[in-house]
Amino acid sequence: QVQLVESGGGLVQAGGSLRLSCAASGRTASVYVMGWFRQTPGKEREFVAAIMWRGDITSYADSVKGRFTISRDNAQNTVNLQMNSLKPDDTAVYYCAGLRVGTWSLARNYDYWGQGTQVTVSS
Repeated sequence: QVQLVESGGGLVQAGGSLRLSCAASGRTASVYVMGWFRQTPGKEREFVAAIMWRGDITSYADSVKGRFTISRDNAQNTVNLQMNSLKPDDTAVYYCAGLRVGTWSLARNYDYWGQGTQVTVSS
């Protein structure tokens, strides 16, 4: 099992920045990709970004390209999401997730999930 704990959410004005972190523990060697998803009430969980746990390949949703950057620190077992130029539409609960195999952008493929952290962007 892998345990994931997110931190760094909060309230920010439009145009501002936030940095989310996800601390991983447990059997992290089984993880192939770490991803970030977000969800608003009544909607499905939406892919935001993902990164190979032992490589440099990344993937982003079109809606966040050029504004968000995903990175990882294997020594610290953390994955970070730097969010710049935030918009009110970015308001959501953000989840960190771990994938063993499968398509990176599909939430149903992920095996491990954090509890989520709220990000609120005011206009």
